[in-house]
Amino acid sequence: MSHLIATFFYVGHMRPAPGTWGSLAALLVGFALVHISGATGLSIGIIASSLLGWWATAAETKGKKDHDPSEIVIDEVAGQWIATLPLAIWPQTFEIAIWYWLLAFAGFRLFDITKPGLVGWADRQVGPLSVMLDDIIAGLMAATVICLVMVILQ
Repeated sequence: MSHLIATFFYVGHMRPAPGTWGSLAALLVGFALVHISGATGLSIGIIASSLLGWWATAAETKGKKDHDPSEIVIDEVAGQWIATLPLAIWPQTFEIAIWYWLLAFAGFRLFDITKPGLVGWADRQVGPLSVMLDDIIAGLMAATVICLVMVILQ
């Protein structure tokens, strides 16, 4: 069960760039969650993926040298969903929203890959919490950018 969660239903085994595949899968599932259950459903998803991800990462890395193997993408799922949370809260027309969803994806991937500031600090820590935390922070940074863009453009 921990492997299924950590790899987000085996998406983490896709190559190349499993983190990007994990983020893309999260974007699609998050879009469906928002349309089915709104911001509440996405918020529950964020909490569940963060807590279950922490547990699954701990289970998958226990006793292993690599504390953050590339196939673990549940951290990208939690971070990507955080990046899209403003889109669930601030409704737009579909034609406008699709661009914001793509911006949330690109912004999250940018912060996750470049690891600026606190993202880099969290990434340098060791343990299952740090695996989750750097992506949570990257998601918060991307969500902040989304909010700023939405305020400026609307």
